[in-house]
Amino acid sequence: MIRIVERRPKVYGYHVYGDLHECDVEILGNEQKLKEVVEEAARRGNMTLLDVKSWKIGEGVSIVGIVLESHIAIHTWPEYRFATVDAYTCGTHTRPDVAFEYIVSALGAKRVKRGEFKRILE
Repeated sequence: MIRIVERRPKVYGYHVYGDLHECDVEILGNEQKLKEVVEEAARRGNMTLLDVKSWKIGEGVSIVGIVLESHIAIHTWPEYRFATVDAYTCGTHTRPDVAFEYIVSALGAKRVKRGEFKRILE
């Protein structure tokens, strides 16, 4: 009988990132609304939200959700209807892809350039 041994990686990270074009200008400049977006994205991505920090920079906002598993970051430029988004987590129980897609929807992006990268240590 052949026994198959499943190897689990020592470290498993999943990073989903992208550029969001033609977003809702009202949301891009609204610090409180963006905090709510990050909170909901963490919930949908099965992440443990520890804290949310934000900074109003000109017309835009930079916001970072610190999750136990890593982070969610959004940086906005309302004057260009543009935002960048990063959702990175460690552990196979989280879904940064789901969090990312929620943010795309919440910001009303009409065009998205998306990438992803798995960070694994065997």
